Amino acid sequence: MAIKSDNKTRSSVQIFIVFSLCCFFYILGAWQRSGFGKGDSIALEMTNSASAADCNIVPSLNFETHHAGESSALVASTKVKTFEPCSARYTDYTPCHDQKRAMTFPRESMIYRERHCVPENEKLRCLVPAPKGYVTPFSWPKSRDYVPYANAPYKALTVEKAIQNWIQYEGEVFRFPGGGTQFPQGADKYIDQLASVIPMENGTVRTALDTGCGVASWGAYLWSRNVRAMSFAPRDSHEAQVQFALERGVPAVIGVLGSIKLPYPTRAFDMAHCSRCLIPWGANDGMYLMEVDRVLRPGGYWILSGPPINWKVNYKAWQRPREDLQEEQRRIEETAKLLCWEKKYEHGEIAIWQKRLNDEACRSRQDDPRANFCKTDDTDDVWYKKMEACITPYPETSELQVFPDRLNSVPPRISSGSVSGVTADAYEDDNRQWKKHVKAYKRINGLLDTGRYRNIMDMNAGFGGFAAAIESQKLWVMNVVPTIAEKNRLGVVYERGLIGIYHDWCEAFSTYPRTYDLIHANHLFSLYKNKCNADDILLEMDRILRPEGAVIIRDDVDTLIKVKRIISGMRWDSKLVDHEDGPLVNEKVLIAVKQYWVTNSTASH
Repeated sequence: MAIKSDNKTRSSVQIFIVFSLCCFFYILGAWQRSGFGKGDSIALEMTNSASAADCNIVPSLNFETHHAGESSALVASTKVKTFEPCSARYTDYTPCHDQKRAMTFPRESMIYRERHCVPENEKLRCLVPAPKGYVTPFSWPKSRDYVPYANAPYKALTVEKAIQNWIQYEGEVFRFPGGGTQFPQGADKYIDQLASVIPMENGTVRTALDTGCGVASWGAYLWSRNVRAMSFAPRDSHEAQVQFALERGVPAVIGVLGSIKLPYPTRAFDMAHCSRCLIPWGANDGMYLMEVDRVLRPGGYWILSGPPINWKVNYKAWQRPREDLQEEQRRIEETAKLLCWEKKYEHGEIAIWQKRLNDEACRSRQDDPRANFCKTDDTDDVWYKKMEACITPYPETSELQVFPDRLNSVPPRISSGSVSGVTADAYEDDNRQWKKHVKAYKRINGLLDTGRYRNIMDMNAGFGGFAAAIESQKLWVMNVVPTIAEKNRLGVVYERGLIGIYHDWCEAFSTYPRTYDLIHANHLFSLYKNKCNADDILLEMDRILRPEGAVIIRDDVDTLIKVKRIISGMRWDSKLVDHEDGPLVNEKVLIAVKQYWVTNSTASH
């Protein structure tokens, strides 16, 4: 009887712990600083409704790890390193895109605007602070139009781009009217014009690339049409344009079309766009257009808006010689023909080409001496690889279903056997596993798919199973495929209608601080074991995570115990919990929340 009584007591204690932990994260996530520092309506509603029923506890999910003894012993026997805050001057620090460092590199081919990371002995190894007054961004869709001034206090664009309707300063917020250099009357009307040629309403076009995106209004307004744009722009004189994009809740990275290949797989995008992006498309033997062709899927579209289109009418307004503009357009047209693109539209300052579905109509270029075909066997091997003026051959198969069907159907790269060692059955099993994992995540954090977390990153995305399982209009996921993982898996991510990028986590990511609301890392630390310092990876996660943002790390228990020890010195609150299948599974989940603190302040919830 005594044994039964002890078991009953232990069971009651475990249920209480489970309930308490769930509600802790539920309420902690709900009470967010938003707008002007007050709890927003969603947070208030979620907090008021928090109850045992809302926490949705299931008996099989044990939030208390059965390795607590090992963890406690390790922490007790090893001195925990405390990471100090960086100086206030580093609030917008981008380690691989530092302005002062960039000026030491050549200007040709925009090399100085490419990634140039600080050497190992110059890494800061401190916690990048938020600026004073920092608040949680507005929820989508309000965030599309408004950004708190305190989060990115830079007014230069409000003056420089005033007549183009990019951005306006209104009291304590920036307002984004949806204008752009080529669409001062608004992105919606501009996209309507494009949609008269490009099928944006039926799911045929799902992924888009915006080169030289500004504040990403084109990508922001494509959202309502269920198109996901990957936008990039350099960190240059247009201060904080990518930062503004991410504060608005729009996918974007710091980047440039320069001398290095774009960090995206072959045949990734259904549509690519340049709106007065100042890229010299006719230069370097058409190399930049050939790189766009590489990442554009068969049947995809390329849009060029601005110079040199319609140069006969606009050369005076552009203050450029007629002859230069005429030659620039001639080179673009010539390269497009060589790439087997068909011109579908030209009106005003907009021209649209379509890449052909296959090379049947391009047989003649096989004998064209100008047609230099890429000779690499791995067209997705792009990380820090020099861009080449060569044509990427067409694949044997490339048929895609329309979105959302393509999200969970077997992608062509899998069905054709292009991904070595992965069958259709294995792919579908991976999908089932991630649906199961995400269901368990939602029991831990009931705010996961409520819109509380808009910008989400998966640091080791695999086939994009995590992103597919939480797909919603309320959020987006940056699916990162580490360069030391299977490179061809990012191609599968794009074939599903999701977006992502290649990256090496031994270096800093191409983004500003505080740009992600939630970070997911699946076996990332096991992957990078003995490759680089786990401290550096966690400090980078801290840099790009918003105050009060959440982290989910899935890995083996020994790895997670080490990670938990490191983050105990990083102003994060964390909890190690069991796998959803029970305590006997070696894989565990570490849940963490970054504390709210700003420069020259102490940590605070």
